[in-house]
Amino acid sequence: MPRQLNFPVDTSRPGVAANGRYGMVATSQPAATAAGLTLLQEGGSAVDAAIAANLALAVTEPYMCGPGGDLFALVWDPFGRCLHGLNASGRSASRRSLGALRDALGGVAAIPHRGPHCVTVPGAVDGWSLLHQRFGRLPWATLFEPAIALARDGFVPGPVTLRWWARAVADVGRDPIVHGQIGPFLDVFAPAGRVPRAGATIANPDLAATLERLASRGRAGFYDGAFAQSVVAALATAGADFSGDDFARCHADWVTPLTTDYRGVTVCALPPNGQGAAALQMLNILEGYAPTAPDAVDWWHRYIEAKKLAFADRARWYADPAFAQAPLGHLLDKGYAARRRAEIDPARAAAHCEPGMFPGGDTTYLAAADRDGMMVSLIQSIFNPFGSALVVPGTGFALQSRGAGFALDPAHANVYQPGKRPFHTIMPGFAMKDGRPWLAFGVMGADMQPQGQVQILANLLDFGDDVARCAVRPRLRHAGGAQPNGLDEPGVGTVFVEPAMPGAVVDGLRARGHHVREITDPITDFVGGYQGILCDPVSGLYRGGSEPRFDGCAQGY
Repeated sequence: MPRQLNFPVDTSRPGVAANGRYGMVATSQPAATAAGLTLLQEGGSAVDAAIAANLALAVTEPYMCGPGGDLFALVWDPFGRCLHGLNASGRSASRRSLGALRDALGGVAAIPHRGPHCVTVPGAVDGWSLLHQRFGRLPWATLFEPAIALARDGFVPGPVTLRWWARAVADVGRDPIVHGQIGPFLDVFAPAGRVPRAGATIANPDLAATLERLASRGRAGFYDGAFAQSVVAALATAGADFSGDDFARCHADWVTPLTTDYRGVTVCALPPNGQGAAALQMLNILEGYAPTAPDAVDWWHRYIEAKKLAFADRARWYADPAFAQAPLGHLLDKGYAARRRAEIDPARAAAHCEPGMFPGGDTTYLAAADRDGMMVSLIQSIFNPFGSALVVPGTGFALQSRGAGFALDPAHANVYQPGKRPFHTIMPGFAMKDGRPWLAFGVMGADMQPQGQVQILANLLDFGDDVARCAVRPRLRHAGGAQPNGLDEPGVGTVFVEPAMPGAVVDGLRARGHHVREITDPITDFVGGYQGILCDPVSGLYRGGSEPRFDGCAQGY
């Protein structure tokens, strides 16, 4: 019998705000929120709810996430009264050298975002396993039941989901890199060449079978035995060079979160190979300015310039710490931020930003909280829409394209090497007040993630918004400058602004030399997808906010 969720799944756009005394889940898909909330009401922990929601997102948002991707998480442990960080990102093939990869690529300047050469071993399944071992309450198999039901019986996608799905399938179909390799992909995500239509029910029996295997066999059902060998064999046929040992090794590690203080709040992020430190660097620079009004051009100009400086360091220093140690103590130092702040011209956009010198890039985000005070900030991704576009027949999911984050320059900290984790864009957010958990939040969307997190925190701490209102204000995204894969986009870059951005801001930025372009396509010029759960220190209630630009919702009880 299909598993029944404890409240109806309505794919019409729900409200963006929610309150809850005993627990809450916020995701970009109503069915995923329902899955997580159901497990909370059955006695599960916030981690149980987060995993169940993530699994449901693998069904309902497969162009963003799934077992073929990686995972990062921040977990507040109310019993140990500390914040734990988890890096569950896989590595490159251990037996393919940089020279061999460059030969296979045929002299291109960067690793393509689709096809076999951008695939890295998925780390998400190991992440779910490690999270559950430490913080789970319900049986492992129970976490899979809502997602298996969705995959077997189908779900009706919302309007935003339909647009993303159709665009992603079209982009894959036009990409010459995967020409002749996408038959299994189309069989799963666009059968008979047709993308999902409004009102249609979408099922994925292959993914249901994969999830049933994981539910019964645990991480071994993915990384060992016949299943892993089938993935390795399919990748070899496509042109990759993985071994069974590459899959069998552990892909998840507990790590110590990074922190900085901003306006009396301790903001937390994960260290590289992710880009969380970029948000902390931006906040350190912006903290030196007095708060302004949210529609002040001065604030937006400083914000863009702070982003450029932080991203210059991101491009130079962020990489797998097992291969290259970023000077994080220097990068997050308040004195360093003051020196970088002094480089900002208050009247003119910088055309180029150098990284600091020292001695010596699609995604889904969710948050969950339970009655004991555990809060989870979790982000999971296969990188660009539908990842590598490679689907192993019978599995029902696409393998990620995170290897496209590597640089090909041997002198670069983030250069491709065998068995190395690539630079990652995904970054869960967390903030504390007076040593207590305050906010689990995230903003999905490649290089928009640190930019979006800073905009959300400014809306909350500088402009007085609540956890839902902070998602509604118009956003902008700056693109350009040096990239962690070794490429460089010179000049002032482009500032993409939503149509609701006040005209005085747009005109003021242009007057300072910024190249501003109004967004006409919210998918191409994506400004992020936010979810957040705030623990109100006065009432003790959870208050949730969900991105109005997506189909999702926050729900509490």
